[in-house]
Amino acid sequence: MSSCQPLAEKGHQVEAIMRERVRDGFAPSAPVVRSWTRCIEDYGLDPDVCVAPPVMTSAELALRREQSAELVDCAKLEMATLYQQLGDPELAVVMTDADGVILHLASSPEFAGEVEDWGLCAGAIWNERAAGTNGMGTCLAEGKSIAVRQHEHFYRRYTTLTCAAAPVFDERGTIAGVLDVTSRSPLLQQHSLVLVGMSRQMIENRLLDARHTQAYRIQFHSRPEFVGTLHAGKLTVDEDGTILGANRSALVQLGFVTLDEIAGQSVTEIFNASLNEIVARSTRSSFYPVAIYRTHGSSRFFVVAQEPRDRAARDAISPPPVAASFDDTASDQPATPALARRPTRITRPTGASRVEFGDAQIASQFDLGARVIDRGISVLVHGETGSGKEVFANALHAASERNSGPFVAVNCASLPEHLIESELFGYRAGAFTGAQREGRRGKILQADGGTLFLDEIGDMPLALQARLLRVLEEREVTPLGSETVVKVDFQLVSASHRDLAELVESGQFREDLYYRLNGVMLELPPLRARKDKLALIRHLLEKENTPALRISADVRQILLDSDWPGNIRQLRNVLRTAVALCDGDELTTAHLPAWLVQREKNLNRQPAASTASVPQEADDDADAEGETNIAAPLNAILLAEREALLALLDKHRWNVSQVAIALGITRNTLYRKMRRVHIKT
Repeated sequence: MSSCQPLAEKGHQVEAIMRERVRDGFAPSAPVVRSWTRCIEDYGLDPDVCVAPPVMTSAELALRREQSAELVDCAKLEMATLYQQLGDPELAVVMTDADGVILHLASSPEFAGEVEDWGLCAGAIWNERAAGTNGMGTCLAEGKSIAVRQHEHFYRRYTTLTCAAAPVFDERGTIAGVLDVTSRSPLLQQHSLVLVGMSRQMIENRLLDARHTQAYRIQFHSRPEFVGTLHAGKLTVDEDGTILGANRSALVQLGFVTLDEIAGQSVTEIFNASLNEIVARSTRSSFYPVAIYRTHGSSRFFVVAQEPRDRAARDAISPPPVAASFDDTASDQPATPALARRPTRITRPTGASRVEFGDAQIASQFDLGARVIDRGISVLVHGETGSGKEVFANALHAASERNSGPFVAVNCASLPEHLIESELFGYRAGAFTGAQREGRRGKILQADGGTLFLDEIGDMPLALQARLLRVLEEREVTPLGSETVVKVDFQLVSASHRDLAELVESGQFREDLYYRLNGVMLELPPLRARKDKLALIRHLLEKENTPALRISADVRQILLDSDWPGNIRQLRNVLRTAVALCDGDELTTAHLPAWLVQREKNLNRQPAASTASVPQEADDDADAEGETNIAAPLNAILLAEREALLALLDKHRWNVSQVAIALGITRNTLYRKMRRVHIKT
């Protein structure tokens, strides 16, 4: 790469900045100065040497991923959501472990080539000793969030990049990894930095929940509107009321520094109410936060308690129940001491209430699924990414006779091919190098007595499709490294955004497995086609514990008019961010992402003849790069993009380089955008 050419001036710049901290108007931050000092004095690095970060072998990476399996599982969804929200094709979202080893990465196909050239790939080591000053490595060294912009990088090869990174802490306060966004843009917007921090908090909360799936969860805050948000403190508590874990917000609000100071204490030592009382009061209030006080002192908090996830029908997006009541069967049980201590079980809402908000197609598809779910018929759910397939499957489980059993979800697309077999079928102790000492029960065995949900089933490797078919036909599993056959009983629901019939025709999917999965196919409409968007928006806001929050007319129109390519997942995260940024009682356009507001403005500027034809052009170059060749007529969104690009080109007198700089993208990306909307130079 041209950016790897040695440049002695870079070394001089390092020395000058180390002495003066300012040269040619460039002033690095204090953490960057400390990092450069470490690079020179502790690691003996040369900024002019073109050094790519070392990359682990496949076996070493597999072991690292196994060791950080919980972190990766909890991070993947948030990383995909963060990437989608940032909306920039020239960035990568990265998760490392505590040593700076990249475990998972999300980027666009357009950016993938450059990402690999820079050494941003799974298994690459990005700590400071290996890669100098950079977002991931310096975040680990400093132990706090940091932005490293262009020339603040130690090695010259990375000075076209800007990074924003945040450490992910486990419940013990130890760094488990780093969430990083790396972009070509010279300045990451403040909005982007806020989103990185929010995503980090979501991952930390998911880690806490994942490690205490059989614990009760207490969320609290001094202000009721913040309960259920990222600002809320969270405690995990066993059925005896003993505190097992806490997130960082909980420690700060309660005046503790480390988990060791609070772990093992009883809830009654913290609040003036027992776990049983908190659960009962939460139930009576329909899960609206209720006021309690510190046991010692006058501090007041608002709390909500939720029962263990393993004991309840879990919702993939973790909503608080819409309505609840005491379980009528509880009074029929003998009054044993154990039952007297155990908080009252909560009756969950019916499955339908989780997915039906007035759309006729959703209602009819759910009714069809509910009629076959208890008859041993496999269900296949088809829908676009983000359309709510897992939530839909979970709702079917909640409406089934197996709702007291587990709901186990597996995303076949997110698991590396070399790990998916052990993840599904499990393994005995010592089955392979790096295996857990006690072995592991696979997801299929975990689903015994409940529902197994296989998401993105179309991405399952062919070799494993044969094993899955045998399991479905024989209802028994043999873990890796074992000769023992284990009987298993579960209801199967699978899902895909791809057309499995086409995959069968192309030889990428087994025909016999396809017919075994496709007992009945349910089609979920994309969000843009749903008739219940307003009710869905209200429901999502209620789940953020902001039912009283007003929506301005402009925001309402923007939310209803958007085509939402990311579907419900994208809408949910736009609302979640807007709620987090809103300090008042009304959502306005100031709380929405700039791209969403600008898109609405562009659409409103279009004349009535916005669907007018644009001459069709054959573009072999675009097809070669995987671009879709847009035929006339262009839709309104592409016409709006065409108008905006033409205005910029006119402003800069058709100087493509200046327009690319103004947009913060490369010339090649700009040319692709121009071809897509039929602008010729």
